[in-house]
Amino acid sequence: MGETGQVAGGLTAYDREVLTAVNAGAASLSFVGSGFIVLCYVLFKELRKFSFKLVFYLALSDMLCSFFSMVGDPSRGFFCYLHGYSTHFFYVASFLWTTTIAFTLHRTVVRHKTDVEDMEAMFHLYVWGTSLVVTVVRSIGNNHSHLGTWCWSQSGRTGKALHLVTFYMPLWGAILYNGFTYFQVISMLKNARRMAAGMSDRTYQSDSRAEMKALNRWGYYPLILIGSWAFSTINRIHDFIEPSHKIFWLSVLDVGTAALMGLFNSIAYGLNSSVRRAIYERLDLFWPDRLKRWFPNSSKFRNQQQESELVALTNEDEH
Repeated sequence: MGETGQVAGGLTAYDREVLTAVNAGAASLSFVGSGFIVLCYVLFKELRKFSFKLVFYLALSDMLCSFFSMVGDPSRGFFCYLHGYSTHFFYVASFLWTTTIAFTLHRTVVRHKTDVEDMEAMFHLYVWGTSLVVTVVRSIGNNHSHLGTWCWSQSGRTGKALHLVTFYMPLWGAILYNGFTYFQVISMLKNARRMAAGMSDRTYQSDSRAEMKALNRWGYYPLILIGSWAFSTINRIHDFIEPSHKIFWLSVLDVGTAALMGLFNSIAYGLNSSVRRAIYERLDLFWPDRLKRWFPNSSKFRNQQQESELVALTNEDEH
């Protein structure tokens, strides 16, 4: 069920070794990046707000997916099954957690609702339940075998079609939903900003710059899934149409970008101003005075105004 297993057929042994190395290297980077966000959530109590809790679940899904991608061993049946089932499950879970973040932002900013925390149980049911269902559906009638260095490679057209339905439909559904949702959020905030354009005081100008920085950041969120899975989608469609003809360079891009999704998510969703400030405040406690003289501007970081990001927009202080 591992996504890389779909690109191995028809390639030489050397090609598969290259793809294995690319997958392992990229998955390792994603594991480190997502693991760092998980660690920050565990260590820093001020980050344990509902909005960042969703980021934590996203990072946890990415971390586990990267872990199983690295440890999958097709030479042993149990580990082959473990690799196949787990990577599919956590990949889909990662897609779906991004939709809960988009939903939370939209409900808070556009609809001005403050009941998102009450939906946490519903989010878990939606994410884990859907991931389990599509994983089980894909396993029906599947030939549990390994090919080269990956598990659960489906060679029949029925298996490939099932793969498209149970994996790529949730993926592109999440992409379309996120894109539409962030478009609405950004459009509403830009309209509000234009309505306040008559204000010329410095405070507003400072807030406006922070808001535009946040808007630019949100605009990149839907592009993460697109960038991570565009080559994989093209490769799946090509493999479905011409199963006997493999394109090696496309397979490399497929494997590499997909395995880097966890790293991309951890940078975009996780390393916001709240996380950076929490990290710096801890480092500042142990920062030698002689080094502070070399970096005089570093002490001002704590006093800078926090940019308008997802954590600030959930209005959690009102609860």
